[in-house]
Amino acid sequence: MNRAFLPFLKSISVAILAVSSLASVAYANEEAKPAKADPAKGEALYTNGDAARGIVACASCHGAAGNSTITVNPKLAAQHEAYINKQLTDFTGADRNNPVMTTFAKAMTPEDMKNLAAYLSAQKSKPGSAKNKDIVQLGKQIYRGGIAEKNVPACAGCHSPNGAGIPAQFPRIAGQHQDYTIAQLTNFRTGARKNSAQMVAISKKMSDDEMKAVADYVAGLK
Repeated sequence: MNRAFLPFLKSISVAILAVSSLASVAYANEEAKPAKADPAKGEALYTNGDAARGIVACASCHGAAGNSTITVNPKLAAQHEAYINKQLTDFTGADRNNPVMTTFAKAMTPEDMKNLAAYLSAQKSKPGSAKNKDIVQLGKQIYRGGIAEKNVPACAGCHSPNGAGIPAQFPRIAGQHQDYTIAQLTNFRTGARKNSAQMVAISKKMSDDEMKAVADYVAGLK
């Protein structure tokens, strides 16, 4: 073989190895990417459940398209995708233990949770309404201005003036059932629910009447 040809062959070999290495890295990166959420699969699980895994249809408790008509079960329609995913994940741990939801969440895969969250976040929430005119004004004051003497911040600061919340940080609470909101505030206060240090601290400073007033005001937000 012509010795002058050897450097050329060596350069070709190096180039082939470099291209091969780049292709391997690109393939590995592609494989590492998490699967994109599939709202259609989320809708199927929400509507039909999965009998093989003991998961009943979410709609049986949370209503069609996430609009619960059972006041102790939350409305999930239009809730932020990241928030729903986090709550489902939290149900599998110690910070948010619920006899019903913990059982179902533990039967789900991370993909199931993402798919459900993607589906529910895209649904339209049906409005609620305040019921007790005698306390709704107090609720409005607390929601918008907090309770200065107790160092309770305005709810609007995190959940926004109209209750829409802040995606990936604070949940949408507009139109939520009074009974559910009161129950969650109470759970935060007693320590039954511990997956938000902020809400645990705030709820401990609120009376039952203040919680009821806020819950009624929130129910009427759109």
